[in-house]
Amino acid sequence: MKSHRESILVVDDSPNMLEIIQRNLALKEYKTIYTASCVPEAINLLETTNVDLVITDLKMPGYNGIELVKHVRENYKDTEVLVITGYPSIKDAVETIKLGADEYLIKSFTNEELYHAVENSLKKLAARKIANNNNHDIYKAPVNIIGESEVMQDVYKAIYKAAGLMTTILITGETGTGKEVIARAIHYNSTQSSAPFVAVNCGAIPEDLIESELFGHIKGAFTGAYETRGGFFQTADGGTIFLDEISNTSPLMQVKLLRVLQEKEICMVGSNKPQKVNLRIIAATNINLNDLIAKGVFREDLFYRLNVLSIHVPPLRKRENDILLLVKYFSEKFAKEYKKTPPVFSDEALNVLKNYYWPGNIRELENIYGA
Repeated sequence: MKSHRESILVVDDSPNMLEIIQRNLALKEYKTIYTASCVPEAINLLETTNVDLVITDLKMPGYNGIELVKHVRENYKDTEVLVITGYPSIKDAVETIKLGADEYLIKSFTNEELYHAVENSLKKLAARKIANNNNHDIYKAPVNIIGESEVMQDVYKAIYKAAGLMTTILITGETGTGKEVIARAIHYNSTQSSAPFVAVNCGAIPEDLIESELFGHIKGAFTGAYETRGGFFQTADGGTIFLDEISNTSPLMQVKLLRVLQEKEICMVGSNKPQKVNLRIIAATNINLNDLIAKGVFREDLFYRLNVLSIHVPPLRKRENDILLLVKYFSEKFAKEYKKTPPVFSDEALNVLKNYYWPGNIRELENIYGA
């Protein structure tokens, strides 16, 4: 069972209810649980103790729970509020929600209903802290990539493993997930970090030019070749070449790339003299290459040469609170660029952003702010 670090304050004038809630939360390993039997006692405790969640009854002698909700919201922005009551009314529910209570439970609630409400409240707190926290240390994920989710931890592990090897790597993932960022992280965390990193978008170069762009050409090799010029492979020698959209290469280019991988050498256009190259090749694709192999448009032997080590970059919708980290990062980045104050996000806005499908992934999120 997961042990929780969050602290919870339970406020109720009933000793039995305090004991029940405290015991049930302790069973879920919420280690720090405070209790108070009235609002003034709760306020005094809040002044001296960091509390993540206040669970309060509404109907109590003297000051009631609504006044406590208002006090918490006015003075403790990093504290959530969960209201419980044995006398439910639409008026009270509406008022507490307006004041900032995040959940509303009616006695006698089940243990599971309590756990669910507490968990939801603490998730909202975590989301708001991520989006509105001014502490930039939260961005310090490995290799300066923004993300702290479990799926990204797998990516970081693969990056560090790949950085220590001069092997060929295939990076897969949807458009906009940051495959080139991953490739750069591998290169700049390797012993070759001072050597060149050359990124090539294979899908952006016309088919009749890609061979010359990659391998270079000698003077007179074709019309317009007025001088001998090296290609991307020569530029990247000693470092890393990143071949994005590898699926867009023609069958002829695939044969030439296979030779580079097998022989570690290239031939410039117009020359029969091979040149040795010492570099790491990282390829990327947003298309399932096995499907292209089945259709006969991608060489299976090239696939296996590229896929010595593979890294899959998860889509943004699978990255939990990373969406909120990125929202925070881009909002501050563009606020600084446009000389504006960074926005503060409501829980409703954060919920919309977190639950959107993001078909364009990180690139789509960035474009929202940069447009």
